[in-house]
Amino acid sequence: MSSTNKKPSKKEERLESIKKVRVHENSKFTSRMEDYLEVISELIELKGYAIPMDISNYMNVSPPSVTKMLRRLDESKYIEYTKYHGLSLTAQGKNIANEIRKKHTDLLEFFEMLGIDNSTANRDVEGIEHHLNPKTTKQLKKFILFLKSKPGLVSEFQKSSL
Repeated sequence: MSSTNKKPSKKEERLESIKKVRVHENSKFTSRMEDYLEVISELIELKGYAIPMDISNYMNVSPPSVTKMLRRLDESKYIEYTKYHGLSLTAQGKNIANEIRKKHTDLLEFFEMLGIDNSTANRDVEGIEHHLNPKTTKQLKKFILFLKSKPGLVSEFQKSSL
């Protein structure tokens, strides 16, 4: 913004937005950590346990990379991990995994209402879910509930050729 107290331009607002995202990305907790917590949670729910090899396979990363991240998550108290003995999510880790799952579910439902196929929607959601502000998530859920209360509106949108 210029030295006077005028309203910032759209370009200045966009630059500030990019700057804020980059500051968040450099924080101690990252979207990559969220991905790991999400995969660990899903594996535990699916199989009753999560092991580094499964995490490696689902995340398409090397086993040493998984071990490094598991140590980091353990040090940060998101998981309890003992090498060769398995891992579990702490209450804090479960909370984060559950929040990501909710965002994923809501975004997926919204994209499907828009008529986006499941495969594309899932890929897009993976790129978005970590970057939504809780206020945005709350409003998105509110909008989804509104649209569900008016199924004719969703159907009309999906049939439109605009």
